[in-house]
Amino acid sequence: MAIVNVSDQSFKNEVEGQGTVLVDFWAPWCGPCKMIAPVLEDLDKEIGEQLKIAKVNVDDNPESASRFGVMSIPTLIVFKDGQPVDKIVGFQSKDALKNVVTRHM
Repeated sequence: MAIVNVSDQSFKNEVEGQGTVLVDFWAPWCGPCKMIAPVLEDLDKEIGEQLKIAKVNVDDNPESASRFGVMSIPTLIVFKDGQPVDKIVGFQSKDALKNVVTRHM
């Protein structure tokens, strides 16, 4: 499954449904956000059939970031069946992210 870009308007449809979704709250000017992008691509290739990955640009979509208390980026939130179940702040390795999301799959 490809990584999807999500807006404030599409958040409910893309994230708050059935299954497990990893949401990356990021911004284009953020160095650690740029570092985690290829990690998310690798994770998508490895377990993308079981996990949806969504990206929310906090500059363009402040409502979603505010709604989930995103204070620093990158912040990654794991949603299970529409509910936030885990939050990770800062750069993480692929193995660390995989360990977190597989607990909720």
